[in-house]
Amino acid sequence: MLLKKRDPNYDMTFLDHLEALRWHVVRSVIVICLLGFVAFFNKELIFDGIILAPKNADFWTYRMMCLLGQKLNVDMCITQIDFSVINLDISGQFTTHMWVAFVAGCVLGFPYLVWEIWRFISPALSEREIKYSRGIVFFTSALFLIGILFGYYIISPLSINFLGSYHVSEEIRNQISMDSYINIVTVMTLSSGLVFELPMIIYFLSKIGIMSPAFMRKYRKHAMIVNLIIAAVITPSPDVTSQMLVAIPLFLLYEISIFVSAAVERNKNKNSIA
Repeated sequence: MLLKKRDPNYDMTFLDHLEALRWHVVRSVIVICLLGFVAFFNKELIFDGIILAPKNADFWTYRMMCLLGQKLNVDMCITQIDFSVINLDISGQFTTHMWVAFVAGCVLGFPYLVWEIWRFISPALSEREIKYSRGIVFFTSALFLIGILFGYYIISPLSINFLGSYHVSEEIRNQISMDSYINIVTVMTLSSGLVFELPMIIYFLSKIGIMSPAFMRKYRKHAMIVNLIIAAVITPSPDVTSQMLVAIPLFLLYEISIFVSAAVERNKNKNSIA
């Protein structure tokens, strides 16, 4: 679908902008709700196939860890995750079902949401700015998806395995509430998706002159420390291996962000010369 350009000779009022924004929001909400309904009526796939999968010892991540451990001659196999998920509220399963369906609708509808945002702001951009912003919807959506997959297959399983199997005494058995378990999975996964938007955030900050590649290179060592702290916070497992599995992608994202900022600066210099 082609974007409809506004008449450059027509100055929209504040109310006109609000009206345009309202319809972008309405369409986004409709799409998210429709995708949420699809997720709601596929609860076996959403819960058994996705949400609860990381609590099973045959989950893909645990199998890959076992294969990696065998190659490194280190015992990394997880044969059992010793806890059960229980529901303590009479309406808990229904309300959780609705909440998870809404979250699934937001995740699936994220590319459309970004596209609607782009449709709203693009008429205010010049032809040159639109040219340099091509592919922004694709890259924003792709980074979010990669972050979601990373959070689901790396951060969530490590967190679930450590927290679910942790014991202060053999006399105490872990019975995890459904809300607690689902919060761990959704928060870890969504947070990872948002963190992976760092290159896009740096892109916009560089466009408006707040960020520069020289600044990012100067404080690269400080950023590495911050990345290690973030990795330690979002991975409750105390072992260094788990934390490095999270920290390394953060380092790569930072380096990619420097490259993005440098590209923006080069384009600014070309425009100023022209």
